[in-house]
Amino acid sequence: QVQLVESGGGLVQAGDSLRLSCAASGRTFSSYAMGWFRQAPGKERELVAGIDYSGANTYYTDSVKGRFTISRDNAKNTVHLQMNSLKAEDTALYYCAATRWATVVRGPPAQYDYWGQGTQVTVSS
Repeated sequence: QVQLVESGGGLVQAGDSLRLSCAASGRTFSSYAMGWFRQAPGKERELVAGIDYSGANTYYTDSVKGRFTISRDNAKNTVHLQMNSLKAEDTALYYCAATRWATVVRGPPAQYDYWGQGTQVTVSS
């Protein structure tokens, strides 16, 4: 089993940057693909970025390409989401998730086995 704990959210202004971190427990972290999802009030949960078990392959939803970067450090059991040039529409609760499908970089929420509690990102315009 994997436990995930997110951190790094906050209230920022449009154009600012934030770095989200997700700390994972367990010795098998490197065998999981990871994803960052977000959910705004009244909207469905969407995949923002995904990374495979090795970190070699990534995915980004169109709205964050060029602004967000996902990375992982398997030695430290962590995955990060660097968010630059934040916009008001990035406001949401951000979740870290892990899937046993190690090569997956893009999948629906149901494909992910473990979830963190979420960290709130609020961007004021």
